Parts: sequence; structure tokens; C-alpha cells
Amino acid sequence: MKHIWKKSCSSDEFDEECRLYDTAPIEEMTRVATNEVPTIYVSTLDRSTQTAKMLYGERDFCKSELIHEVPMKAAFDTKLKLPIWVWYFLGRIQWMTDNKRQPETRKQTVERAERFTKDIIEKNEDCVLISHGFFMHTLISVMKINGFNSDRTSAFYKNGEAIVMIL
Repeated sequence: MKHIWKKSCSSDEFDEECRLYDTAPIEEMTRVATNEVPTIYVSTLDRSTQTAKMLYGERDFCKSELIHEVPMKAAFDTKLKLPIWVWYFLGRIQWMTDNKRQPETRKQTVERAERFTKDIIEKNEDCVLISHGFFMHTLISVMKINGFNSDRTSAFYKNGEAIVMIL
């Protein structure tokens, strides 16, 4: 991601930083060499489509709101400038505790992941999914509960990193 976060900001500035991050261009990636590519699902955030095009070239992608990143906003309103990590930490704590201040609660994120997982199980097809880091933690957990196995055990992933899930 080519976005450089401010080191500290007010609540309004943090909300703007989140918006800028979601719309920032992505880093270059190496195209995936493959003869036959299955269905490719991408989130509705533009950076997912950018990633998909870099990896797989111009083609049709299946966009899904079910796999977009977990949105975040400032935990409270203030003009006081706080370090960016404080805003991020407080926002994610609010998300984990289903605080309505956040645009989406943890419960809602889990429900999205469950709907998407059930959809791909019903379709019974191999697919590629291009989504976002924080959401992927929830999705992988839900997929494991539904019988998927992962080739990875790490809780930390890099941009553009592939994770194979097998049912």
C-alpha cells in the first residue's frame, strides 16, 4: 500500500486517514503465472481489484461486499492529536466488544465471513479470494470452523501473500 499514515492526528484526521488508506494505490506485485485461473472473488474496495489485475491481468472478477475490509473510525471525537496506533488500537477494541461507535461490529464481521464461506461451500468450486488483512483473520477462523484446513499457521500476513485453504 502506498499510503503513509500520519504519526498522530485528531479524530477527524484519523477518519480521513482511514479513507485515504482505503483509496490509496497499491504496491507493484508480480503477475501469477497460470494457465487456468478459477473464479476470482474481490472485495468492493478498489485496492482489491487493483491487486487482482496486477496478479491475474484484465479479466472479469466477482465483486463481493461480504469480503471487504473491516471498516474503522475514531473511537471518540476530539481535536486532541493522538498517536495513530492509539486510534487503531481503540477502534479495534471497540470492534471486538461490538461497540456501535464502529461502522461494523465483530458480530457483523463474523456474520459476513460465515455467509461468504457458506456461499463458496455451496458452489463447491476452487476459487481465489482477494481481500484485506484484518478481515482475513476472521474469515480464516470461520473457514476453519467450517472444515477448511490452512497451509499456514501464522497470524501475520504480508500484502499480496497467498494463503491456501482446502475443504
